[in-house]
Amino acid sequence: MNDVTKVSIRRRLIPQPLLSVILWSLWLLLNQSLAAGHIVLGAVIAWLIPILLRPMAEPNPPLKRPFLALRYFFRLLLDIVLSNIQVARQVLGPIKKLQPGFVAYPLKLHSDLPITILSSTIALTPGTLTAEVSEDRKCLYIHVLDLQDEQALIDSIRSRYEDWLKEMFE
Repeated sequence: MNDVTKVSIRRRLIPQPLLSVILWSLWLLLNQSLAAGHIVLGAVIAWLIPILLRPMAEPNPPLKRPFLALRYFFRLLLDIVLSNIQVARQVLGPIKKLQPGFVAYPLKLHSDLPITILSSTIALTPGTLTAEVSEDRKCLYIHVLDLQDEQALIDSIRSRYEDWLKEMFE
């Protein structure tokens, strides 16, 4: 039996070993017990869940530039802090000046994972929230707490996040 066949058999028996370990650990933590029954039942459940969910899983695009992902993470952290300050000023100031609104953001991304990461990024940044992804996955509908310039917001999201995600995944 060659190495490729061994890996293929191992992948079918344990499709996502890291997920299985995490599920098993969570099972033990939630039950707060290291009794033999909990260890065995948790292991069986942690082994079965990835096998049963495998047909529903879509293949994710590979992360082509992991160091860019690290930079993306730190940029997001900084943007969250700065957005918190900006939203605090807006909320503590005269509320009548706020202009909430929705923006239809045209997507350049095609794969589900990068779209999900972009959507989560927008939701994590205070003052914005991804309300919906269009059925054809070509548009994000974003709610903005204070919408001054729609095109400026679109350009900002594209240059700060989407272009980086496109470079990381596509």
